[in-house]
Amino acid sequence: MSKVQISNVVVLNNPAPFQSPFQFEVTLECIEDLPSDIECKIVYVGSAESEEYDQVLDSVLVGPVPAGRHMFVFQAEAPDPSKIPVQDALGVTIVLVICSYLGKEFVRVGYYVNNDYTDPELRENPPEIPQFDKVQKNILATNPRVTRFKIDWENMTETPPPQVNEMPASSSQEEALVQMPPVEMSMDAMAF
Repeated sequence: MSKVQISNVVVLNNPAPFQSPFQFEVTLECIEDLPSDIECKIVYVGSAESEEYDQVLDSVLVGPVPAGRHMFVFQAEAPDPSKIPVQDALGVTIVLVICSYLGKEFVRVGYYVNNDYTDPELRENPPEIPQFDKVQKNILATNPRVTRFKIDWENMTETPPPQVNEMPASSSQEEALVQMPPVEMSMDAMAF
């Protein structure tokens, strides 16, 4: 039986300039105490052609988690544009919120992201080298793709979490959390 449910995810700061942080408000419900941490990470898919261009934007450990309902805002800096192939910089891509327990992934929530210029002239005649300071990202918050993975919650042993390359934190993160209006999306207590 699953010990964790995601009852709500709210996409914050959307739409937003490409270089602004990704922000997700995640609500978890645990039916019993979890003695170890839940690891959550945000992954930006830089190219559909190869995982080589995927960027782990941030990873956070939440826990140990007592039984009950828990909410947190998960924020990660924008992807490094130099690691995105030029041909994949604009258009549709994916951002993933991935949750694991003791190294076992139990849910992956994916959102389509459309990156495009806001200026009609740049949309009509895009430059050869993308100008990311003029690009807006728009997350399709109302239509997430949820993939659940069955894990054996009862017979798990502690393993060290995988190494994650983290991006530096912005000094204006707290300010951004206060100023951005949320776009709400409910997933009605999906069990994992």
